[in-house]
Amino acid sequence: MNGNNPYAGAPGTVQAGQPTHGVELSGEEKEILRREVAAIVSQTQSYLPEGYHVGSELSFDGTTPLATVAVDPPAGHPVSAGFTPEVEDLKSGLNESDTAEVAQGLAASAAMQVMSAVGDSVTPTGR
Repeated sequence: MNGNNPYAGAPGTVQAGQPTHGVELSGEEKEILRREVAAIVSQTQSYLPEGYHVGSELSFDGTTPLATVAVDPPAGHPVSAGFTPEVEDLKSGLNESDTAEVAQGLAASAAMQVMSAVGDSVTPTGR
């Protein structure tokens, strides 16, 4: 029955019978988040050769903004990174070192997926 209750939340987050109060993003804050996530997508693509598809998804669940960046490598399983930025961080922009870390981590994970899928059966053409 808890799932049917409009006031239900994660245990310890919302008291029973109390409404949840979400974060409402302004249009400007949503646009900043879109630009920041697009920059992570662009930076991730810059680390990868052709054949890797990088995309993103933004959602607003009423309590916090959710951002996901994903890479679909040419072989192997897709990889993704999701994060929920603080609204205060959106006003000044996300931390550049954090966004670079996300982009580098995704690119490395996608490359590892290809290496795992292909194995040692392919001879490298150059270094």
